[in-house]
Amino acid sequence: MLVKTNIDEFENYLVDASNFKGICQAVYLPENSDEIVSIIKEANKNNIKVTVAGNRTGLTGACIPQNGILIATDKLNRILEINQKEFYALVEPAVLLSDFQRELKEKNLFYPPDPTETNCYIGGTVATNASGAKTFKYGPTRDYVIGLQIVLPDGEVIDLERGKLKANGYELKLTTQSGKVIELQIPDYTFPKVKNASGYFVKKDMDAIDLFIGSEGTLGIISKIRLKLLPKPEDTISCVLFFEDETIAINFLEEARDHSYQNKEHNINDNINALALEFFDEQALRFLAKDFSTIPDNAKAAIWFEQESNTEIFDKLLDAWNSLMQRYNISEETAWFAFNETDKEKIRDFRHAISWKVNEYIAQNNFRKLGTDVAVPDKEFREFYFTLQKWAKQSNIDFVAYGHFGNSHIHLNFLPKTDEEFNEGKKLYKQICEEAVRLGGTVSAEHGIGKAKRDYLLMMYGEENIRKMAVLKKSLDPNLILGIGNIFDEKFLA
Repeated sequence: MLVKTNIDEFENYLVDASNFKGICQAVYLPENSDEIVSIIKEANKNNIKVTVAGNRTGLTGACIPQNGILIATDKLNRILEINQKEFYALVEPAVLLSDFQRELKEKNLFYPPDPTETNCYIGGTVATNASGAKTFKYGPTRDYVIGLQIVLPDGEVIDLERGKLKANGYELKLTTQSGKVIELQIPDYTFPKVKNASGYFVKKDMDAIDLFIGSEGTLGIISKIRLKLLPKPEDTISCVLFFEDETIAINFLEEARDHSYQNKEHNINDNINALALEFFDEQALRFLAKDFSTIPDNAKAAIWFEQESNTEIFDKLLDAWNSLMQRYNISEETAWFAFNETDKEKIRDFRHAISWKVNEYIAQNNFRKLGTDVAVPDKEFREFYFTLQKWAKQSNIDFVAYGHFGNSHIHLNFLPKTDEEFNEGKKLYKQICEEAVRLGGTVSAEHGIGKAKRDYLLMMYGEENIRKMAVLKKSLDPNLILGIGNIFDEKFLA
């Protein structure tokens, strides 16, 4: 096991993709779960704070230590098994999502969760219940995790398999490999009925495995992951459409979304049933224009859609989408259609570019990222979106807006040029979160809470429910060493 104690050797572990920065005394790089157990037992014995880090592609500071030591999972990077007959894979937490997807593709298999940053570690995606564009059809990471091995904060190890252990109402009993029994009281707050990655997942009679998915390194350290796989789709239709009117773009997206919902419900695959429905506002298009010269000068918005296809239904799907396009007078001349893998890769590059270019801007200007991750109920989204646009334009701070509009989920990123603009952007960010909560939505639909969004989670759930989360945390971590500062402030653990 490698241990780094010189800050010059581990400085890169002290910042994430949002430019959230931290400090620690040492970085440990274990090579197996036994070494994780050894580190965590020693830390627990000596009351040393421990933070767990993946590839630091997160945007909330969850993997950035504020003290103590850091366990970096980098060396736990093996794909242990891919079972093509039973459609599952067993992996260690530091397997790169991009490497995993490449391996599956060669075996004609498919793993739907697809965060925009494919250089993330799979363990990080489980710890945050990450999602991505394909969430519109397939749901988040949670829906594909069928087994976990977890090292608890006291060094005990538990093995969880989906469907094997459930809570009795709001009471859950865990048994570790050594036979230790841990009794937990599950909080009884209610999740908003939108795409959500805010706080511990709780539900009456819930599956025990779901408690740890999305727990952001606060309840245990993931050492092995079993994932559900699907057969690889034969083909996909991928297209970017440009609109001269933003309202028409929203109208088109809502109709495509509603058709997709209806056809998915009735298992109709030879009509509009989108895999992804993504939106880019005018500011986002202008931000990307230098790198993508074929973006039309008069475009006020763009929509990217993707749908699974095969030879039998390909023409019928094209007709369905073309019919919808014609009703909205969309120009086929400016549209980007992708009928081969090279063109599809170009569209994926376009989709991913907005995220990394925003992160690059933030890092170059040494600001912390101010990007919303809010989602609201579908019926509220149109008015919510135009309200956000109005507020952002009135602020006179540069911004871009884009995101998973099929899920009524928006990333509005401020691009401040001065400290004054950054501080004004923080106020507006809070205002946007307040509005999302008022409408029955969430402050974080896919990125989690980490350290950066704790105040917004408090706004969303209230102090009583945050304290219930803290009680649960203390039941698994009585010495309060693991992931302290993530999800809620340490003061709630007192």
